[in-house]
Amino acid sequence: MKRWLIFCYGVACYAIGFLTLLYVIGFVGNLWVPKSIDAAPSAPLGLALLIDGALIGLFGIQHSVMARPGFKRWWTRIIPAEAERSTYLLFTSIALGAMFVFWEPLGGGVWDVQSTLGRELLYGGYALGWILVFVSTFLINHFDLFGLRQIWLQLRGKPYKTLPFKTPMLYRIVRHPLYFGLVLAFWSTPTMTVTHLVFAIATTVYILIAIQLEERDLLAEHPEYARYKRSVPMLVPFLRKRYRASR
Repeated sequence: MKRWLIFCYGVACYAIGFLTLLYVIGFVGNLWVPKSIDAAPSAPLGLALLIDGALIGLFGIQHSVMARPGFKRWWTRIIPAEAERSTYLLFTSIALGAMFVFWEPLGGGVWDVQSTLGRELLYGGYALGWILVFVSTFLINHFDLFGLRQIWLQLRGKPYKTLPFKTPMLYRIVRHPLYFGLVLAFWSTPTMTVTHLVFAIATTVYILIAIQLEERDLLAEHPEYARYKRSVPMLVPFLRKRYRASR
């Protein structure tokens, strides 16, 4: 019974996380959702900045702290280890949900591309960014990243084994193609408002900080990551010689 409960819990967390990610695409791109990043302002500028900064900070703290090995060791004394990744995904969805609900648009304009070609290129960049995000997750094992592999193994009574370090396809061009996709998506908009600019700057700064924390953990877990780090650029493609490693 316990195995089935953990499995059902993990599947539910994955479904919530996947729907939340789809909502993020609509939220940032002003598509389909009832309240997007560029909705009509409803609060004074100073208060809106304070609220938005707190929401991004809340997400950043949750997303980074819960990903650290030390926190995981403590956390898995309270929850089953097999459900740790699923719970991380659930808390991430909650933090993003708070952003969707309480986000305060700032209004204002920075740029507004009028040419049809320019708008199409920027919309294409937005779509490409999210495609890179999805593809990157599957290259490194989508099911492990989002906790499905862990709950499936425990359901079958098999021990979890950490995936070996590998550098498939996009990971030979940049070390963090998923983050590159996010940055591309956040900055690719034909209409850049002050609201969107604040969001793009804040999330880009967070991504740069998160990469440093993540790479520190990767170096501790995978000694070969040091050579990979020296050979492959972090986010901007083609800055260094391409990494030659086994698949």
